[in-house]
Amino acid sequence: MTASVTPLPSPTGLVEGYIQQLGNGVPARFDTMLDRQGGLRPGWQDLLNCLDALGEPGRLQQQEEINGLLAENGVIFNMHDDAQRRAWRLDPLPWVIDQSRWHALEAGLAQRTRLFNALYRDIYGPRTLFDEGLLPTQALLASPNFLLPCHGAQPREHTPINYHGVDVILDAEGHWRAIGDRLQTPSGTGFALENRILMARALPQMYRNAPLKRLASFLDTHHRTLTLLAYQHRDNPTVVLLTPGPQSPRYFEHAYLANYLNLTLAEGSDMVARDGQLWLRTLGGLKPVDVVLRHCADADCDPLELKADSALGVPGLLQTARTGGVALSNALGVGVLENAALADFLPALCERLLNEPLLLPAAKPTTLSATLPMFDETLARLTPATFNLRCFVARSSRRAGPSASDDVVVMPGGLCWQGAPGSPSLASPVVKDVWVTASTAQPHISQLKQARGPIVVTRDGEDLPSRVAESLFWLGRYGERLDSRARLLREALLRLMEYDQDEIADQVLDELLLALDIGACETPGDRTPPTGFSAKRCALLAQFDAADPQALQPLFAQLLRNARSVRDHLGDDSWRLVHQLRQQFDTLSPTLAPGGARRACEAVFAQLAAFFGLCNETMPHHYGWRFMEIGRLLDRTLGLLALLKLTLGARFERRAALWEVVLATTDNFTAYRRRYRSELHPAAIIDLLLFDETNPRSVGYLLRRINQQVERLPGSNMPYRNAERRLLIQASAALHLADIERLSQLNDTQEADDALIQLLDALITPLGALSEAIGQSHFSHVERPRQLVSMEPDE
Repeated sequence: MTASVTPLPSPTGLVEGYIQQLGNGVPARFDTMLDRQGGLRPGWQDLLNCLDALGEPGRLQQQEEINGLLAENGVIFNMHDDAQRRAWRLDPLPWVIDQSRWHALEAGLAQRTRLFNALYRDIYGPRTLFDEGLLPTQALLASPNFLLPCHGAQPREHTPINYHGVDVILDAEGHWRAIGDRLQTPSGTGFALENRILMARALPQMYRNAPLKRLASFLDTHHRTLTLLAYQHRDNPTVVLLTPGPQSPRYFEHAYLANYLNLTLAEGSDMVARDGQLWLRTLGGLKPVDVVLRHCADADCDPLELKADSALGVPGLLQTARTGGVALSNALGVGVLENAALADFLPALCERLLNEPLLLPAAKPTTLSATLPMFDETLARLTPATFNLRCFVARSSRRAGPSASDDVVVMPGGLCWQGAPGSPSLASPVVKDVWVTASTAQPHISQLKQARGPIVVTRDGEDLPSRVAESLFWLGRYGERLDSRARLLREALLRLMEYDQDEIADQVLDELLLALDIGACETPGDRTPPTGFSAKRCALLAQFDAADPQALQPLFAQLLRNARSVRDHLGDDSWRLVHQLRQQFDTLSPTLAPGGARRACEAVFAQLAAFFGLCNETMPHHYGWRFMEIGRLLDRTLGLLALLKLTLGARFERRAALWEVVLATTDNFTAYRRRYRSELHPAAIIDLLLFDETNPRSVGYLLRRINQQVERLPGSNMPYRNAERRLLIQASAALHLADIERLSQLNDTQEADDALIQLLDALITPLGALSEAIGQSHFSHVERPRQLVSMEPDE
């Protein structure tokens, strides 16, 4: 398989240990790697040679690399609850399936999809099979997955099942058996693809030269079929992947597939059914949706006609599909075909509907599974285990309409997980890549295809769902909020470390505790600064646990939640930094010493700077990026104003030290010293942080940047100023009209102090209302505002 690896005599060292575990070198039941005489089956020798040559240290290094890639890419089963998140272990030894054995399975899978399409058409159509006694009437009609409103809802010109997941095993005699079907949410494709990519990176030479079938062409066929489902806009249809959202345990896959297939990832709340059409709520208004790839259960898709308490679907979706306003893949109601009671009826149904014998029989509860080699956790030896395999079938039609063929294609591989037959994939500790052999090495297939027609070039991001824009906005706000808190906490910890334990305290620490809104740790909810070294230490280090909603970990959890919601809009490198931040927070503990806690704070805001720097360098600067930038700048401005106000409200003798804190937390200490030779002039600090528009941390600079971004948001060309623009004008006017000469007497006269506090309030009030105004204008709308009265002057 690889020219650089010297073939070892068969059997290899790994195989010898495996044979001993099977007993006398002869498998008691079918083994996928060894035949009945203990010899290697086709396709395994070169692979085992390579892994054996690596040795245990090499395999451990390979596994460490795979685990790192899995974690960096966020490949976990539960993205919503970090306490329950769990990654799998990808076994470095793939499951090799030779061509003859795969062709037998492929034929059975293709037949099964054609059979289920015919079944759906009858169950939700004439129902003749019930009358003929060929269906388990009671089991199906009483099933919650039988949805009466779906009767006659699927247009005849569309095939109901376009994507089919089938769980299979090899039995103890080496025959393929079906153990279940996945039709409502045929998940697993994204995980299978990620497994393949990780194997290619971990063993690049072995993978590159391996004569195995690639997966990309299957996904390309699937995407092409989805676009052909569209009733309208067939040259450039809008295809949406409907996800339950980040709370779904398979949200990683939804984001991954949407990105890979170039689909819009949307939740039910992102869409609305109106006038017989499905529409996507975007920043540019309502955009028609042509095709929906469903990853939500049938009943959850429409609370109007199906499950009334569902918050995941779109009211009126079924009626829209019924009238041809949108095409669904798969059709609603397919869940009834997942009923286990159908298994015994399938042979007769296949003869009746297809005039063919059933090629893929069902497994019984008593069916024994074949064995498959798997590395133990130390990667020192192979052990026999049982695995499930989920295969995927997609309809392949080169043309749309009632005359389109029902040809199907099968993914040459699938999602393979350890466990007894029928065990859930979510509970499995180990997964495998599946290699289907080919006669020769297959060429790489790019995700970017040569265009065959014109394309509408878009750059502004008006098609961005409003929910995504809102998540990006709050990603920016929580990122800046976390950065500001980490900087303040570092300053407090520095002063704690200088604290004299004989109760001669650095009194500025009390102001910092107030700025952090930290009270005595013995009395939750009390925001009076704690007294004494031990109490202050306890209160500060408590910021490294999850008890306080304003502590570092809860703030990061909010940032992570919003980052996950826009996973398909972030670059891979940006997402790796999010993962590194999560690793950083996983190591935080209230038992940290103050020195370690200070270093942890510095690591947090350094990682945040890297993340937003990468976003700035890699994300297109369209509307989505602008909302994220506005969120960051707005929170930075409000944080600075609050800190300035806190400083002015402190006792006069503490202000000098607090001005140093202000300069340090805004990273302006060096700039100030260079300008003013280390002499403390409060008026100079105010000029640097309020009015100097060349300073990227000043209010003047930040307001100008916010205004530039707001001016380029959707609807900015309206003839009147909306709420957010009016609020920015109000804040800018307050800053520009400030009496600078009066403020120059700061610390010398009470009048100057009062004037500055009034100015800060005049800035905080409109900027505090800006977030809600932006939300009302851009995140809550359904359609763009319409001009009811002409604003043009009379001629």
